[in-house]
Amino acid sequence: MDNKIIIRTASAADAPALLKIYRPYVENTAITFEYDVPSTEEFASRIQHTLRKYPYLVAEEKGTLLGYAYAGPFHERPAYDWAVETSIYVDQSCRKMGIGGKLHHALEEVLKLQGILNLNACIAYPEEEDEYLTKNSVEFHRHLGYDMVGEFHNCGYKFDRWYHMVWMEKMIGEHRSGQDFPKNFPQIREEAESILSKL
Repeated sequence: MDNKIIIRTASAADAPALLKIYRPYVENTAITFEYDVPSTEEFASRIQHTLRKYPYLVAEEKGTLLGYAYAGPFHERPAYDWAVETSIYVDQSCRKMGIGGKLHHALEEVLKLQGILNLNACIAYPEEEDEYLTKNSVEFHRHLGYDMVGEFHNCGYKFDRWYHMVWMEKMIGEHRSGQDFPKNFPQIREEAESILSKL
């Protein structure tokens, strides 16, 4: 992997480039269960909404965006505040280059800084691999230290076929009584960006 790849915080201005990465996942895969490609405006709004509380990171090389990763709420109620759902997308022409792993490492470091303890990944999973979906994402997350914790059967319908969905989980902090609530991303953004600049 080229060491000139940098990880930085996304902005709404990145929406067109990130949507270009995301579009083929919607149109040609069951990796996302979204049916319609969002507009640039909607995608920019998603970035801004995420950054109010969680990190939204991009991998960039010489001004070109190669992938992105972000966190979102596992569930909305406050008792779940220490858990997040993670998502990673890499330009399909740049797979197998270590970009996904680099993005996840950066995301994990920032989430630790916030005080997040549980990482959860919701992953589309085929009964049998086909042209729209393989089991690669599960293997990728296993490699990152996630464990399988649940499977829901035939709950996603796309391309006129049914797919399973699995949850995988990784613990990144100590669970204690008297636990401090996590900080929102804007509260730790300066420190986070200092860490990202060194990765």
